[in-house]
Amino acid sequence: MDHLLALAILGGVAIAQMSVADAKSGQSAAPQPALRSESSSGDLPASPPAPHGKSTILGGEIRSVDPVRDELTLKVFGQRPVKILFDERTQVYRDGKKISLRDLGSADHASIQTVLDGTNVYALSIHMLSRSPEGEYQSRVLNYNPETRELTVSSVLFREPIKLLVPVNTPVARVGQAAFSSAHSGSSDLVRGALISVKFESNSKGRGVASQIAVLATPGSVFVFNGNLSVLDMHSGILTLVDPRDETSYQISFDSAHLPTSRNLHLGDNVMVTADFDGTRYVASAITVN
Repeated sequence: MDHLLALAILGGVAIAQMSVADAKSGQSAAPQPALRSESSSGDLPASPPAPHGKSTILGGEIRSVDPVRDELTLKVFGQRPVKILFDERTQVYRDGKKISLRDLGSADHASIQTVLDGTNVYALSIHMLSRSPEGEYQSRVLNYNPETRELTVSSVLFREPIKLLVPVNTPVARVGQAAFSSAHSGSSDLVRGALISVKFESNSKGRGVASQIAVLATPGSVFVFNGNLSVLDMHSGILTLVDPRDETSYQISFDSAHLPTSRNLHLGDNVMVTADFDGTRYVASAITVN
């Protein structure tokens, strides 16, 4: 579940307004298809694929666009402005209709599907909207104040954490594996270290307001993962397995001294790992080769 830890604002109004071909791109971690530059001819090679990784939807106001540096400034709800890079592979929409990159400009409401390209934030698609966008963000809880109903979550894109308001009627529910999701859930799950996916929108003051919170993991909860080993680092005690059913990958820490079975693991092995979530990472308590 390294993608969950890596965090990242998915889905929302912008993605719902995309063309049919791109309708599911906000939830997909797959790389975007390579696109040709608008100025390129059929004799030129296609542009390289866009950066890989878990995409994140950022909602806010496009303050400025620099076509020379291929860079825009987005004022994100509840955050300081962030610089986002774009190029000919970036697809641009206005209220769901695809437009030319040359028509990209300032906009009061925008939703941008981003991915990290090294230390830079890169725009896979840009959606300029006539109304305030929604967003979804996967992150780890840093603090929740039940009196002020302010939720603070960590961010991999910004130096500062993101703060959201949680109205009384905001549903909070566990999702995922049956053993975890079947347990009682509520705002009491919003403890430090909990992994969540929060949907939000902006209010009239530009403040992020949570409309739905899905709890993915809480400290002390136990999970069972099945998949094929794609990464095995015996020195650092980290493995990554990929569930062949949905291609979701999970990064899990392990101690080979306490789990002798781990010494016989090989890349490609199909394994079952029982792991505890400690609020920062998944730690294996048992590993079985299927």
